[in-house]
Amino acid sequence: MGLFSFIKNAGAKVFGVGKTDAEEQAEAKDAANAKAAVKELKTNEAGAKKLEETIKDLRLEVENLKIKIDDDMATITGKALDQSTKEKVVLVVGNTNGIASVDDQMSVDHAEPEARFHTVIKGDTLGKIAKNYYGNAMKYPLIFDANKPMLTDPDKIYPGQVLRIPSLA
Repeated sequence: MGLFSFIKNAGAKVFGVGKTDAEEQAEAKDAANAKAAVKELKTNEAGAKKLEETIKDLRLEVENLKIKIDDDMATITGKALDQSTKEKVVLVVGNTNGIASVDDQMSVDHAEPEARFHTVIKGDTLGKIAKNYYGNAMKYPLIFDANKPMLTDPDKIYPGQVLRIPSLA
């Protein structure tokens, strides 16, 4: 598929207003964990291993998966089960805080049409994105399903996040 660009420090950030003290404390803890994760990613080999484990934990099937991180660029090799899996792996890696670009060198067992990618901007919802790409806001579940297991709730997307937009064909 090639080289993809991501917003380096947008990964795993969710914005909100009117939070409770418990939510703010949880966010502070999450921020500390994210900072630690970025530091760990900077130790390239450990970060690559952690991403490989995450991909396996998400049950994304890639034979001989190897990720190499050089500063803020990740290179992915291996053989994905299908195009959808390949694109999801690229998104898992690219939507990681500290990664600015992904060099996708994976192959696929079962070829399919490539999906488009959309970078979420402030004010986006899956419905707005579906309206833009499909002409129908009610097709947002297609986008939600195409981004599982990375998305767990259709209302939890954040600016800078990159999403798969599958073809309707």
